[in-house]
Amino acid sequence: MIKGFWKKLAEKTRKEKRPILASASMANVTDAAFRRMIAKYGKPDVMWTEFVSCDGLCSGGKKNLMLDLTFDKSEHPIVVQFFGAKPENFYKCALMAQELGFDGIDINMGCPDRGVVRQGAGSALIKNPKLAVKIIKETIRGAGKLPVSVKTRTGFNELEYKKWIPYLLKMDIAALTIHGRTKKEMSDVPARWDIIGEIVKMRNKAKSKTLIIGNGDVSSLVDAQEKYEKYGVDGVMVGRALFGTPYFFNSKTRKITLKYKLKLALEHTKLFEKIFGDKKPANTKEWCGGKHFEIMKKHYKAYVSGFDNAKKIRMRLMNVKSSDSAKKTLNDLIISL
Repeated sequence: MIKGFWKKLAEKTRKEKRPILASASMANVTDAAFRRMIAKYGKPDVMWTEFVSCDGLCSGGKKNLMLDLTFDKSEHPIVVQFFGAKPENFYKCALMAQELGFDGIDINMGCPDRGVVRQGAGSALIKNPKLAVKIIKETIRGAGKLPVSVKTRTGFNELEYKKWIPYLLKMDIAALTIHGRTKKEMSDVPARWDIIGEIVKMRNKAKSKTLIIGNGDVSSLVDAQEKYEKYGVDGVMVGRALFGTPYFFNSKTRKITLKYKLKLALEHTKLFEKIFGDKKPANTKEWCGGKHFEIMKKHYKAYVSGFDNAKKIRMRLMNVKSSDSAKKTLNDLIISL
């Protein structure tokens, strides 16, 4: 059943003849700092948090993980994504999501990470549909009025969507995001949007109301629109293309210069520091407010990629040891341009 914000989004985008646009959940990437950059410079229709462990939230590790659930009003509508393999913990986390004010709950059934798979979570659930169904039921039971969605892949070691997807379409989920690769393929092969299109047809044949969101290798808004029109999806989720481009979802044209990108990196650094409180050297084993400053370095690489002297600039940014030294380096670089 389509409910909550999903219903309004579906009605709005169908009238506008465009896809629902979503930012993907990416561990140590789409944290609160980066999401606020995206919300400011090019907000999509809906945003996802990083994925968060249900087991961790239901244990002594809850305190550290709560920062992964930080968001502000600029990010609405925002969906929290949970992963795990214990239905009872999904129920508890769904109750928590209500209390925290999220707009929806998403269940990760597609993560290929070995550590996650060893827990029987993420993409491992493709091989265990009975457990997947129990997890969805318990999440819905705890979600109250919040819509529940699922993100998954086309299979585990091989294409298994014809057996796997019907289990999900029978459930009362608002949306189903399909990453167009198997767990085994990781991101090593092109995303199979033709398979995503077949899943749309399966949904239609089953007369399910679940929204289908396609994910994988979306390079631009034009590309998203083309995939929407060609494959019949209700929405398009963007992941890796967001790196270094918090303005991705902004359709207004602008001149992108190195100076502009460095200013974005500086603003991003200040937000990271404000939210996560980094003041300690990155080469210590201490956590800075729950997030290690080293996380920012993958963003720095993306911000400067494609420009002249990118390698030289990147090396300077890779050598910074804290948010303070990063701010000084970025300021120096901006002044020099």
